[in-house]
Amino acid sequence: MTHRILPTAQVDPSARLGDGTTVWDLAQIRENARLGTGCIVGRGAYVGSGVRIGDNVKLQNHALVYEPAVLEDGVFVGPAVVLTNDREPRSVDPDGKLKRGDDWEAVGVHVAEGASLGARSVCVAPVRIGRWAMVAAGAVVTRDVPDFALVVGVPARRVGWVGRAGARLTGRPDGTWECPRTGARYVETPARDDSDTTVLIEKEV
Repeated sequence: MTHRILPTAQVDPSARLGDGTTVWDLAQIRENARLGTGCIVGRGAYVGSGVRIGDNVKLQNHALVYEPAVLEDGVFVGPAVVLTNDREPRSVDPDGKLKRGDDWEAVGVHVAEGASLGARSVCVAPVRIGRWAMVAAGAVVTRDVPDFALVVGVPARRVGWVGRAGARLTGRPDGTWECPRTGARYVETPARDDSDTTVLIEKEV
C-alpha cells in the first residue's frame, strides 16, 4: 500500500507521507512535514514546514495548518479552518523593513487525539485542543480547550461536553455524564493545575 498524490498537488520531496494517505488537487505540503497513515488532505489545503500529523487525520478543503502545529491521531479539521502561528503578526518591523522568516518566532497549535475543528474555526496559537474535544463552526479559540469539551463562539467558550462518538453528553442524576450513542460514562472533576478549570474523565463501568 502506498500514498496517493493528485497531479496538481505540491508535495515537497522532503515531506513524508504514510501508507494510504491521499493528497487532493491544489493542496500544498511543505518541507519536512510528516503525515501518518490513512490521512486525507483536501483540495487547496496547506500543511506548513515541519508540521507533524498523526494517523487517520482528515484535513478538509482549504484548511490551513501553519507550522509548528501538531495534530495527533484521528483529528478532524473542517473546511477553511485556520491554525495560526504568530502571536504578534506584522509584515514589517518598526523601521518598515520587510520581516523574514528568522525575524519572528513561530508558535504552534497542538490538537490532541480525536479532536474536531468545525468549518471556518480559527485556533490562535499557542493553544492546545484537548482529546476528543469539539470546536464549533466559526469559533475562535484563544485559550486551551479541555478534553471532551464542546466550545462555541468568539472567543470560544465551553457550553457542554462531547464523547468519543461526537454526540453531546447528557447529565445523569448521579452527577455523571453519558453518551447517548454509546452509553459511555464520564465524570466531571476539577483540574489538577489549581485553576478554576473543570475537566472530564472517562469512567470505568
